[in-house]
Amino acid sequence: GPLSERHLMDVRLGELPSWLATCNFSPQGLLGGVQKAWNSYYDKYINVKRGGPAGISMLLAGYCLLSYGWNYQHIKCHRWRKYH
Repeated sequence: GPLSERHLMDVRLGELPSWLATCNFSPQGLLGGVQKAWNSYYDKYINVKRGGPAGISMLLAGYCLLSYGWNYQHIKCHRWRKYH
């Protein structure tokens, strides 16, 4: 199919710059991309017939990693402090 209709995982490395040139980087296009990614994640892991806790646990694990990354400098400063 046309390059603009392919998913990121279907694009070869040499075609990546031209594929990025066809993407819509306006705020509306970026919000549409985020919404499409969330819908595909939701349909694959959360909205399934025989689902388990995998989708929610992946979401919580991602939140924990992101939160740790945001607070790393603060945690690092308190690690070597002596409490006496």
